Amino acid sequence: MDKINDFISTADSYVWGLPLIILIMVCGVLLTARLRFLQVRRLGTALKYMVRNEENGSGEVSSFAALCTALSATVGTGNIVGVATAIAAGGPGALFWMELAAFLGMSTKYAEGLLAVKYRVKDENGNYLGGPFYYIENGLGKKWKWLGKIFAVFGLLAGIMGIGTITQINGITSAANTFFDPDMKHKVTLFGMDYTWTTVIAGALITLLTALIVIGGIKRIATVSEVIVPVMIVAYAGCCLTIIFCHITEIPSALSAIIEGAFSTKAVAGGTAGTVMMYAMKSGVARGIFSNEAGLGSAPIAAAAAKTNEPVRQGLVTMTGTFIDTIIVCTMTGLAIIMSGSHNTAELKGVMITMDAFDYGLPFSERVSSFILMSCLAVFAFTTILGWNYYSERCLSYLTGANKYVTVIYRWVYIAAVFIGPYLAVEAVWNLADIFNGLMAIPNVIAIILLSGVVSSETKDYLARLKAGKVEE
Repeated sequence: MDKINDFISTADSYVWGLPLIILIMVCGVLLTARLRFLQVRRLGTALKYMVRNEENGSGEVSSFAALCTALSATVGTGNIVGVATAIAAGGPGALFWMELAAFLGMSTKYAEGLLAVKYRVKDENGNYLGGPFYYIENGLGKKWKWLGKIFAVFGLLAGIMGIGTITQINGITSAANTFFDPDMKHKVTLFGMDYTWTTVIAGALITLLTALIVIGGIKRIATVSEVIVPVMIVAYAGCCLTIIFCHITEIPSALSAIIEGAFSTKAVAGGTAGTVMMYAMKSGVARGIFSNEAGLGSAPIAAAAAKTNEPVRQGLVTMTGTFIDTIIVCTMTGLAIIMSGSHNTAELKGVMITMDAFDYGLPFSERVSSFILMSCLAVFAFTTILGWNYYSERCLSYLTGANKYVTVIYRWVYIAAVFIGPYLAVEAVWNLADIFNGLMAIPNVIAIILLSGVVSSETKDYLARLKAGKVEE
């Protein structure tokens, strides 16, 4: 078993190695250039479209609901654990490179949302289907359909194999255990193993909530996401802002550490080969891409369901997802960690780094601060379960011709995976899901690069009509 785990871990490091990171970054640079820095010029318009629905648009849910569905899957544990991991590995400079990856990723997300709406289809059940598989098949032509199927297979496996089920529910129950029963005093024997009552109760409750929501499909998922996602982002950002304002005099030194670490040519301490800048760049870019999923092809699956007749408009709305996820939420997390110095404590790993920063920075007792972060983690992970159910379900629909009976069966299988998640070893499952998640990016980024001319021409046409007052603003 150890050999299998080692093999999976090695494969994960290769998939998320420099070639994939460079491919995604090159895509962002190309689109940023072709669109003439659209993410800067039209950010205000995008934020306005985010909260203003298009009248008489065709689709299943509002643009805002589609965005919240996408954010439910991206704003998650990566914003708490991923940022801490990046800074611990690459130093404060990693935050700079994470922001750069997000800046370029905004143009990639824009292209994904635009192409999702332009090439979406309507099935016999009245559902709007779209995403990388459809803009690969309908945009590049039938001869590229095999590439779309590869994406769908990887997306399906990423969802059901753990990124949306086992790892998330495991994270929720682990966080609950850490807070309510850290000494594991209250146990029950299940499946021949001892588990705490906290694990059993939390697992059952999350499974029930998941079942009640996902059985209702995209409309119910979007309805719940519209409520939960904005609240959880505002609440978490509020905590981070509290930390920042309570220690506002430390901001200059934190910003200095970020810039210095981002461009430092000093050798890494401890005899490790490479410079501080190299490690900061690799850690920041990799975790930034993983956090906001720009280029991975997940967000356009949700964007395709939006009620809109204008691909560019939805592209702009989709673009705001990366802005919110990384440039706002991850930045706040990163500043809180750097200002507290928690990343410099060798004994702290992953979420414990962020928890230490909350304990240091919030004007509450450690018990209250820990409860706040635990609650954020639980809600973030739960919304990821919902978002990835929809993503993987749409991948299955593409592979099976939107067979509604297969879809219903899959929803119950997904719920079952959530139910058993708390009782399974999570490390190998997480690495497998990580691999499939990364492999999704390859066919998606290839398609976006090949269709970048379509993205550019659609954008020019829309902006010209907008300037002439021919489209709704």
